[in-house]
Amino acid sequence: MRAFLWFFGLILLGLAAIAVLAWPAYDLLTPQFDVKFHRVSSRIGMLVLLVGFLLVARRMAVADRASLGYGLPRPQFLRETGLGIILGVATMAPVALAMVWLDLRLLREGVTLDAATLAGLGVEGLLRGLAVALIEETFLRGAMHTGIQRESGPTVAVLLTAVIYAATHFIGRYRIPVDQLGPGSGLDLLAGSLAAFGEPAAMADAFLSLAAVGLLLGMVRCMTGNIAACIGLHAGWVWVITFLRETSYPDETHPLRFLVSRFDGVVGWLVLGWTLVIGAALWSFYRRRAPAVASGLSRPRA
Repeated sequence: MRAFLWFFGLILLGLAAIAVLAWPAYDLLTPQFDVKFHRVSSRIGMLVLLVGFLLVARRMAVADRASLGYGLPRPQFLRETGLGIILGVATMAPVALAMVWLDLRLLREGVTLDAATLAGLGVEGLLRGLAVALIEETFLRGAMHTGIQRESGPTVAVLLTAVIYAATHFIGRYRIPVDQLGPGSGLDLLAGSLAAFGEPAAMADAFLSLAAVGLLLGMVRCMTGNIAACIGLHAGWVWVITFLRETSYPDETHPLRFLVSRFDGVVGWLVLGWTLVIGAALWSFYRRRAPAVASGLSRPRA
């Protein structure tokens, strides 16, 4: 479990940096720039994580391309990522449409679904999806998965990265009003972000849904031996969710409101059930595809 503890410690270091450095950085920037406190804090956490990740990855001998999940030749990696994006959109779109069809989410006032709006959301969603997927998959299903798998086997690697994947989604969503900001706001932000874990029953639907997604991505990582498909699937899902969040909102009075969590109005029991369905389909698809992908891992890169 040494590898897991190293990466978990790195996450804790990022949280500590937010608590200590967020307010000084915000106080330094605000005279010249119009910045939001939660954005400054998140950038500090990401910067500390990046520096720490580079150091930990080298120490754990997972800094090479294969260990990070990029072992495929570039053309094949891009093809697998592109295929993953298509599959991600195809598997997330039905449950997103179901939410709209069931009126679990209602169209926002003033939103017009014309060509310009759809094109803008399309570009924004794709860029956001790729950015999120590259960062999270490289860290979790890349370096962290490899380090844990070498010590404890693939099953433990899939389980632990799935739990971390789910847990990190609850961090950084807390907001402090501008008139309440002060020297202790870094600690307040951290405490508010971690408060959700003090009410496990309230977060169970979202946590289990996200953990199931993490298990699915870990399964694909194990079968393919790289993170190309994981990046694609992840990006495709975020792409669809971007459309959903930017154009609709949860109906708080709907009798089936419990199917989508209050965490973000998207994940929840409905998504958890759907993840089990698409998980079986993707498992079957990538199980058949794995030999062809593995052949690319064994060929020398150009």
